Amino acid sequence: MPGSPAFHLFRFPIHVRPGFWMFMVLVIVVNGGELGLWIAGSAAVLTLLHELGHAFAARATGARAEISLDFLAGYASFVPTRPLKRWERAGISVAGPAIQIGVSVAILLLMGVNPIDRDSFGRSEAALAIWWTGPVMGLFNLAPVLPLDGGHIVQAGLDVVLPGRSRKVMLWFSIVLTSVTGAVLLLTPELQSLGYFVLFPLLVQLQMLFADRPRTRTRSIAAQAEAAAWMSGDLSRMPDGLVPSPWYRADQHLRQGEPDVARAILMADLAESAPPNWWPPDAAPTDRLAAALALLPRPLPQGRIYSEHALAHVLLRTGHLADAAAYAAQSFARQRSTAMAAVVARAAAALGDRETAIGWLGAAIDADTDLDALVATMDGAPELAGLRGDPAFVSLRQRLDG
Repeated sequence: MPGSPAFHLFRFPIHVRPGFWMFMVLVIVVNGGELGLWIAGSAAVLTLLHELGHAFAARATGARAEISLDFLAGYASFVPTRPLKRWERAGISVAGPAIQIGVSVAILLLMGVNPIDRDSFGRSEAALAIWWTGPVMGLFNLAPVLPLDGGHIVQAGLDVVLPGRSRKVMLWFSIVLTSVTGAVLLLTPELQSLGYFVLFPLLVQLQMLFADRPRTRTRSIAAQAEAAAWMSGDLSRMPDGLVPSPWYRADQHLRQGEPDVARAILMADLAESAPPNWWPPDAAPTDRLAAALALLPRPLPQGRIYSEHALAHVLLRTGHLADAAAYAAQSFARQRSTAMAAVVARAAAALGDRETAIGWLGAAIDADTDLDALVATMDGAPELAGLRGDPAFVSLRQRLDG
């Protein structure tokens, strides 16, 4: 996780982003007075408790977890030490809203408030704020759409009947259901305010859909152009709409004696939220990638998933195997990705951990975000050469042919 934590709680690092404070101020301004203060305060406390639920459940599986509080959301990221079983993934997702709902309902009952009686919880600003930010938001989080916890729970169940395809099915289902729900709410005058609230998960869903797809006409053209740029500095063959990768641009500034500019380029790319329009530096000389990699702060920064993929592959190519495995596993924990699971598998295999490598290849198949690339990886990655005769590897490879 980038940056130092604001504090630790139960040995979990807690990161508080500027967006979190902005959201608290916005809540107070919009609601005004005592109600705004109560909503902001209860939202902060119950969001932290929600994420602690996820973090404790993740720790129970052996994972290392930490928490971030940001605008409109908090999230618990964790680094698994092994691929998690479906019921473990579902349990981690359930734990957050369960704690949020359970604690808030208990507080309301201790206040003498009936959480299912409008007249009861509407008697005071404190009770109303806790009711909205506790059981209401907790139940909203259980809605069966990504990226909410309910969506991850349903996806874990879908893995049983749609192995290798559950994420894609769940993501499209989420987009359709969220779009329809948002449209209905926006067209209903008394519910329009809730309709605007639904737009947030829809934007995240669309970002998830396109985050891993570079805007390029064909992979081969992009790869050839990137190779030409690295070897000769000739950018004339770059396809329309494609720009040199940030790793190439960082390398050029580094070679000109401008390491601060090079570092800023890599950091700015990770902070970008728009769909990428460059191809990873697969053709770059390893020594030049290593020089650029050395510019990045530790712990390594996170951000756009596509850019994290590129960084994980740079770590792998430059021989930072343990770092590659840890970074890719942490990214996978936040957003399941075939590419990231494959990086962990390759790094584990190179470190001689066959069992972990096989397990992460299975996780790569289950993530189902780029199975064609996984086929190429399993067939051609040099780190996996020693596994190709393993019956478990053969069985996984046959799943991709099925």
